[in-house]
Amino acid sequence: MIVIVTGMPGSGKSRIVREFSEHGVPHVSMGDIVREETLKRGLELTKENVAKVSIRLRQELGQNAVAKLTVERVKELLRKSPVVVIDGVRSLDEVGTFRSAFPEERIIIVAVHTPPHMRFSRLRARGRHDDPRSWEDFEERDWKELRFGIGNVIAMADYMIVNDRSRTEYNRKVRELVKKLLSEKAPNRALSRGKA
Repeated sequence: MIVIVTGMPGSGKSRIVREFSEHGVPHVSMGDIVREETLKRGLELTKENVAKVSIRLRQELGQNAVAKLTVERVKELLRKSPVVVIDGVRSLDEVGTFRSAFPEERIIIVAVHTPPHMRFSRLRARGRHDDPRSWEDFEERDWKELRFGIGNVIAMADYMIVNDRSRTEYNRKVRELVKKLLSEKAPNRALSRGKA
């Protein structure tokens, strides 16, 4: 089973990935793939360079470029684990790439929705090098994500978690969903023991 986790920046995707990790499920971050490509091209990891490489990759390899680069990593992980999580899918083209590459695997899309003002506050607090420094930066980044097609992926999600309450409430929802998905993959003793 492949679980695709999607949502706008700052929505809480990493919490879902972390919950799967606590059950021994490996993951691939598509953002990390772009950052690795940025370094391979001899560029510093700045917001501008990562954005340029992201666009250049799509010009060179098509709209599903990052998914194509992710497929081999997912194949490696599937040799060791019956479940793999992919974080950061932004378009239905990318979803299609994974469906074509893994026709035997059940592919589940999990989306997180969080109101924009809450996402903005979280991103400001997180302070990663590519996080927005102003509301204008935040809106510009959101529009970029929407132009990639992330809204379509969210609309096609098999499961949607709304993250607009307390952290405790969100964590409870995440734990319940991960437990449900992993129990559907059972019987698998390795996963139930937290080992992939």
